[in-house]
Amino acid sequence: MGELTAILAILCINVIYAYGVYLPAACGQLNLGAAGFITIGAYAGAWLNSAEGLGLPAIVSVPIAVLYTAMIGFVISFPILRTRGIYMVLATLAFAEVIAGVMINLEFVGGAAGMPVDAHADLMVLAPAAFGVAVFCYVLMATRFGLAMRSIHDDENVATLFGVNVLMTRVAAFTVGGAIMGLGGALYGHYFNYIEAQQFNVLLSIYILLYALLGGTQTALGPLVGALFFIAVPEMIRQIGKFVEMEWIEDGRFVAFGALIVLMMVFRPEGVVTRTLLERVFGSRRASSAAPSAETGRA
Repeated sequence: MGELTAILAILCINVIYAYGVYLPAACGQLNLGAAGFITIGAYAGAWLNSAEGLGLPAIVSVPIAVLYTAMIGFVISFPILRTRGIYMVLATLAFAEVIAGVMINLEFVGGAAGMPVDAHADLMVLAPAAFGVAVFCYVLMATRFGLAMRSIHDDENVATLFGVNVLMTRVAAFTVGGAIMGLGGALYGHYFNYIEAQQFNVLLSIYILLYALLGGTQTALGPLVGALFFIAVPEMIRQIGKFVEMEWIEDGRFVAFGALIVLMMVFRPEGVVTRTLLERVFGSRRASSAAPSAETGRA
């Protein structure tokens, strides 16, 4: 039961991460700086909660950490959004590396040794938070703002002709996405009760981006499916190897999982959950409300 609880807790945190990357991706922005926002949220929440900091209760420190991360995202969005394509990917990656370097050298937050977090957040906190983030993104993508994001993703020039403020829509998507990732970072610190900058590296950013891309950026269900896929499939392979008592299956589960990801990208480049899939399953009318993002799966 303890192992299952830990897996579900990690799933909840990853779902929050995935939605943080999904919002910019739904607006046509590939964000490889997730680790940077997570680091800011984690350290802000930890310092605000710790006795060495302000000593605030977690119910106060976490929202403040989210707002602080959103503010940082808003400020950096303007220079970053001046870039396009691969240059934006490199810019967001550079942002994450800068944040990691800064945190490692800040002694009042522990430096390279990391920082303990006083308050603990268990699954009963993480699950409602992940559910709330998923519902928020689902509703957001069904609003006029979500339609504006969708139009920019499809064709920026046409969106401009129809009166969409492209820059501010992208800034808002980038900022809200950063805030959500900051929430995930703060909850991560409160769940594990210890953080260190080395945990939030470029590999984490790549994984989180894959959650959104593999699940699909066409619908608000994509990040949820992507995060679930990355957590459930390796664990299922491990349990199968354990059940049949074959250690080579357990040890090689990540090789099999990597091959499965490659196959998914080849045969489902638009992601697992697409608008067309939802139309076939639920009918066109219901799918239209459930899948308000872009028809093309490319972010």
